[in-house]
Amino acid sequence: MGDGLTWNDLPTVLEGPGTEIRRKDFGGLAMCLIRLRAGVRTDPLFAGLPDDRCPCAHWGHILKGTMRVHSADGERDYRAGESYYWAPGHNLEAVTDAEYLEITRSEEYDTLMDHCERVITG
Repeated sequence: MGDGLTWNDLPTVLEGPGTEIRRKDFGGLAMCLIRLRAGVRTDPLFAGLPDDRCPCAHWGHILKGTMRVHSADGERDYRAGESYYWAPGHNLEAVTDAEYLEITRSEEYDTLMDHCERVITG
């Protein structure tokens, strides 16, 4: 593998209804390619986390579709071609089928993925 990454280069780390996350870590950062089907919301997945919201900060870029971020400050849509910073304390909603690149501190993302895996597997 060269410097670039494609969907097929990355192992799947989380898969659930309408959700797939692929990840590779570099220098303490988790680089993820994420696909969500329209209508997927993270509220049920993040239940049990502080304020039932994601506690991680994320940096990324929307490749396809539209994502809606819900936070204490309200909601905002991010469309294909937009880059973002999502502060801790958010939930997500795929307004359309969406694909995006997301970068998060590895240690924080590990904790989040452990929680999500427990929720998915019951």
